[in-house]
Amino acid sequence: MTDAESGPVLAWSTVEHYLGEGLGASYRLSAADSHPVVSYEIGDGGRDIALFVELAPRRQPPRSSLPAVDIDQVAVGTGLRMARIRTTQTELMRDFHDMALAIADRIVTGNRSLDHAFHETVDNWSSLLDRPVGMSVERRIGLLGELAILRRLADSYGWEAAVDAWTGPYGEEHDFALVDFDIEVKTTLSERRRHVIHGIGQLQPAPDRPLWFASLRFTRGGTGGRTLTESVQAVRATVTDRAPAALTRLNSALERCGWSPGRADDERWTPREEALVLAAESVPRLTPEILAAATLERISSIRYETDVTGLAPAPDAPVDLSGLRLP
Repeated sequence: MTDAESGPVLAWSTVEHYLGEGLGASYRLSAADSHPVVSYEIGDGGRDIALFVELAPRRQPPRSSLPAVDIDQVAVGTGLRMARIRTTQTELMRDFHDMALAIADRIVTGNRSLDHAFHETVDNWSSLLDRPVGMSVERRIGLLGELAILRRLADSYGWEAAVDAWTGPYGEEHDFALVDFDIEVKTTLSERRRHVIHGIGQLQPAPDRPLWFASLRFTRGGTGGRTLTESVQAVRATVTDRAPAALTRLNSALERCGWSPGRADDERWTPREEALVLAAESVPRLTPEILAAATLERISSIRYETDVTGLAPAPDAPVDLSGLRLP
């Protein structure tokens, strides 16, 4: 769709709705009967997005120098040749959406060729790469997961105790330290419960303190989901009302996690399925003993992935995470 004054317009909330519902859709961004045809496509099943641009006779699509952006040529309808521009990394769809509209705007309202529009957009955006950027998707959903656990702990222990127990932002080994146990929280968007573990100590219980592992899976929530900003605001409002003495520590924890109220945030998320709670000992993991047995005892910094898909939840977990929702 095109606005006569501002060029191609397609709100991310509209795209996110189709992605969340698993539906395909097509939006023409160029005016009817004009050329080149420029359209924004949401793939069948709502799994990806792409910008389609009609190619002139004997013209080839531009080459992409960006690893996260792929450009190829496809035939549409009765042989119309179009360049298809899409991202190879699904976690970057929100950012790619903005880039696709910027390219379309240069073609539709600036009368630039596809090659010119694409490279001009990339060059202009590249000037921003050395500037501070917002939180990555991985960090945002990680913070959302911890906020969901924080609210559930507050139901059992009260908000002041729950905020005090949130130790992960302060560089502690585990995310939450309660009186009798610790909790490590991991959140993913992948089809499997595959999580990144930082260091050999992240899944190592402290002496005489059980460690529990909470695996959360989120998906794009469409209009029914919650943004990170909405969740943060809900938690801050509740703490202000019920445990004002804990507000300073809460704000400090949020800042240490990288959250800032001044950054744009319109991606909506929702839990994909029930949380999985496991005893840390039952999670596939590396331990100091394993490293020592493998004569790797001199290695002190490790990053690896563990997959807990299909593991049975612990029957004696100290906290009930059933029906977990975002604040």
